[in-house]
Amino acid sequence: MSTTDSIINETLGIINPVDKAIAGSSIKKTKIISQPSTIEDDIDNDYKYQRENFYGLVERGQDAIDGILELAKEGEHPRAYEVAGNLIKQVAEVTEKLGDLQEKMRKLKEVPNSAPKNVTNALFVGSTAELQKMLKGK
Repeated sequence: MSTTDSIINETLGIINPVDKAIAGSSIKKTKIISQPSTIEDDIDNDYKYQRENFYGLVERGQDAIDGILELAKEGEHPRAYEVAGNLIKQVAEVTEKLGDLQEKMRKLKEVPNSAPKNVTNALFVGSTAELQKMLKGK
């Protein structure tokens, strides 16, 4: 296709059949995430991903609340106010989940530090003969 044809097609809003096939297909862009090397990396990645999603949901919810409140003011219809109230409640729940996520992460990070450092009472499971053999071996 020549550049003149491309310019005309672009101006008229005509899509090239090849581009149209690509645009109409169900090909989705995907992010390739490298495999984390440790469980801690995996936990941190999941935490960051979940946190980003919660922030996105809250921001979109705020935009939706602004729009529905404006619509409710203009129309003064009770159903619009009901929808606005439900939307506010849902955004508040997502915000609460964000706080819960933060609390869970804090507890997860504290567990390794609060684990006992020394074992003072060791338990031997076995017969007395095996215990004597083990003690004589020292």
